[in-house]
Amino acid sequence: MRRPLPPLRPLHLFRLFASPSPNPRSSPFSTGFSASSLIMSFLRLLSSSTSIHRLLFVAHIFLCSIPGTLSSRLVTLSSIKIFTTHVWLPTKPIVYFQCQGENKTILPDVKEKDFLYIFHGEESWQPLTELAEKKCRRCGIYGYDNFKSDDVFDEWELCPGNFVEGKYVHFKENEFNATFICPQCNASYSVMAAGFLVLLKYWQKRKRERQQARFLKQFEEGDDIYDELGLDA
Repeated sequence: MRRPLPPLRPLHLFRLFASPSPNPRSSPFSTGFSASSLIMSFLRLLSSSTSIHRLLFVAHIFLCSIPGTLSSRLVTLSSIKIFTTHVWLPTKPIVYFQCQGENKTILPDVKEKDFLYIFHGEESWQPLTELAEKKCRRCGIYGYDNFKSDDVFDEWELCPGNFVEGKYVHFKENEFNATFICPQCNASYSVMAAGFLVLLKYWQKRKRERQQARFLKQFEEGDDIYDELGLDA
């Protein structure tokens, strides 16, 4: 028979948050901890006897540790391949990214078509933009044109919900294929945070039920004592 796990105290959970994963660079948007281990740790914490104040303290640490809850949603460019240059003269194109109401971000390395450019998010011109929690931005990829209005590779609504596990791929036929990274836009962490709050509500409800049951049991035990002594309550 497997021995039950000891109850996890808030200090233990704090150490779990503070300890980085063995391989924090395993992905470009690694969070440094295992989501499943956090869920299991919290479930163990619910089964232990702890005060609501300590639990709320752990909840605060948990939510602060989730990317996207209290941090900015910065979008960076991971890779891009253009299929055309929109340039008719024998010159190199000047490709840039821009969201409505923001400055242009020139992509200085993107000069050749049908070549995959890969970036690490640490370039001087990164990040491209910052997204609000539940608001999209009208953005696009463009090319400078000295004789007429700038060429449009494509324009679209860039939203936090576009990102799956922190990654979003945008493809425009005959124009370009680009991959964007936004670790804080990961929808799964919002779901996990909501689940955490649901578990917290459940814990509070169970605690109230136990207190009520203990209160009623005390009255029943008091009645039994009076019955044994032959006294009226």
